[in-house]
Amino acid sequence: MKCILLFFLFITVGSTAQLPLCKQFTDIPAMEQRAFLNQSNMRNVSQASPNYKVNFYRCTWKCDPAVRYIDGKVVAYFTATAPTSSIVFDLTTRLTVDSVTSHNQKIGFTQQANQTLVLQLPVALNALQKDSVAMYYHGVPDNTGFGSFIQSAHNNVPVIWTLSEPYGSKDWWPCRSGMDDKADSLDVTILYPSQYKGTSNGLLQSETTVGNTTTSFFKHRYPIASYLVAFSVTNFAVFNNTVQLGNTVLPMVTYVYPEDLATFQADTHLVLDAMQLFHNTFAPYPFIKEKYGHTQFGWGGGMEHQTNTFITHTDANLMAHELGHQWFGDKITCGSWQDIWLNEGFATFAADYYFEKFDTASSRITLAIHLNNIVSQPDGKVWIEDTSNVGRIFDGRLSYDKGAYTLRMLRFTLGDSLFFKGLRQYQNDSALQYRFARTADFKRNMETATGRNLDYFFQQWIYGEGYPSFTVNWSQNNNNWARIKVSETTSHPSVPFFRTPLALTFKNATQQKTVVVQCNTNNDESWADIGFVADTVWVDKDLQLISKNNKTAKSLAASTVQNEIKIYPNPVSSQLYVSLKNPSEKQMLLQLFASNGQLVWKRMFDTPGQDELLQVPFTLNPRGTYLLKADAGNSIHLIKKIVK
Repeated sequence: MKCILLFFLFITVGSTAQLPLCKQFTDIPAMEQRAFLNQSNMRNVSQASPNYKVNFYRCTWKCDPAVRYIDGKVVAYFTATAPTSSIVFDLTTRLTVDSVTSHNQKIGFTQQANQTLVLQLPVALNALQKDSVAMYYHGVPDNTGFGSFIQSAHNNVPVIWTLSEPYGSKDWWPCRSGMDDKADSLDVTILYPSQYKGTSNGLLQSETTVGNTTTSFFKHRYPIASYLVAFSVTNFAVFNNTVQLGNTVLPMVTYVYPEDLATFQADTHLVLDAMQLFHNTFAPYPFIKEKYGHTQFGWGGGMEHQTNTFITHTDANLMAHELGHQWFGDKITCGSWQDIWLNEGFATFAADYYFEKFDTASSRITLAIHLNNIVSQPDGKVWIEDTSNVGRIFDGRLSYDKGAYTLRMLRFTLGDSLFFKGLRQYQNDSALQYRFARTADFKRNMETATGRNLDYFFQQWIYGEGYPSFTVNWSQNNNNWARIKVSETTSHPSVPFFRTPLALTFKNATQQKTVVVQCNTNNDESWADIGFVADTVWVDKDLQLISKNNKTAKSLAASTVQNEIKIYPNPVSSQLYVSLKNPSEKQMLLQLFASNGQLVWKRMFDTPGQDELLQVPFTLNPRGTYLLKADAGNSIHLIKKIVK
């Protein structure tokens, strides 16, 4: 879900000058948190019984945008998952249930104080037996979640809209509101005064007017979580677009307040660009047999209702974020609010990816905004322990920004090819498609697709807290190789060391080169061929990592230890390195002998008094044991056994 304060910022990025933020961005989590704080009667758990699974909802809702009131009938077709004679739906006690029927016969029911509707079935059901119930109700809906059921106005015209995430579905219709069940499909019929228009999930099948009442009928034939079901009614203007997705021409239907029609018509092309990008990158659009749409509403941002995003304005960041949810949140829904980053972090990443491809200047600014927010505090994990706190679930710093940045870091760690291969496998996992996922499911797919063990990565960035600060000490020899030593401190004791690749950009007035060093232990030392004399090193110039207070220092003083030699790696595969610190001689002879004493390689190196990194090629040598001999005047005589 999403939201919206609009603001202009100036932000310092790397070593560059301050860049003005020349367009409006939406602070998506901010309104969600404020909306929660305004709700004093939050009841944030599902009490529906686990002994059945809903297959299909047929919903009929009658309302007038000028009146905060709903008259509803919900028919639930379900399958018993265990022998039972009763089932329990979530429903607020603020609504009055008039009657419940099964096979056109009234059945017993009670509304409980724990916000449930308990139904006594006419006959006991066996496991896997199918049945249905029709629930008739009316009243003034509750107002928890981020609004749930809102009656307000725009331009002095009445409007009703719903927004049920995370726990608000039961405030206006009987359902299973937990994160353990999706109905296979949905029918929605809305009845309202004829001067208005209604909109909901799926495809509009018919719109008929009899007297002063209009009836709109929608069908949705994909699995859907209860909190993603929505409708709205007001004097909408409606316009249509299409977008080419492979061989499919997908309809894009927009319901907008008439006073904002021109703005929405002018800006909708932005979301169509994002649609093609996400379709080609993540997986085919999940609801490609139906539509995608926008419905304007007044909550302050957006909500990713399945096939029909409710959106307040046409900010590019907001539209891309909500669209990303159709893959990450709607098609695959987090199986617990503990894993909300699988919805919100992924959607934030999708919006960042859109800017990367279509607006590079804004891309860097948004990344810097995310990063500054994440490191503004020294703690906080992506994974959520306390799901009773909705403010924590929709924490912008952690669920949104850190979740998205964790994906950016995983992409940097794996490389684009493997990372997007893993995302596509996650989207195509038959156990998760149109179902629910936990963090472990995402990790499993990424490991399977890439062949990498990612335990350390998830422990650091998903379940751990804080971030690293790097200190990079470096020097260069006469051959322009750089000796690099990286030390690290962390902001929170839950992660004593962050294992990560680190990008270092060496530069002078006319040249620059970025090398990536792997930080596996503290005070790691490595060499890199820079190719020119550098005067400056930037740490993580392209903002690939969550880090703060990074420092660099160039070592100018010679080592106090002369002729210190290190030979690595051993065993070797393709290239052997000989590190020589503070040599006392001007030349060194290296010779490589096979185990039978045969000379297979030799070279004389110049060593003019500065640290050197010498290379011994091993690519063409067969496996076996070798002897490396090093001689430098009267100072160095060394023989080392090397294994390939």
